[in-house]
Amino acid sequence: MKTVTENKTYKILSYVVLCIKKFANEFNLSFIEAYRYLENYGGLQFIINHYEIEHTLSINDAIDDMQAICRKNGGLI
Repeated sequence: MKTVTENKTYKILSYVVLCIKKFANEFNLSFIEAYRYLENYGGLQFIINHYEIEHTLSINDAIDDMQAICRKNGGLI
């Protein structure tokens, strides 16, 4: 039986993986390329830190938000 913390962690990780996949598809990147880009430019930390709000939005809004954060931090995508 999962604890509440384990369940929340699983939900966050599942959402982050989904966001990376969608970001990769949107910008024609491999999963690894998307992961590295989002990690390097703050997109992953943003989506984790703001999970409570971001997961209530459309996935396209989340991708747009990650892209904006990455651009703000020097990313070119």
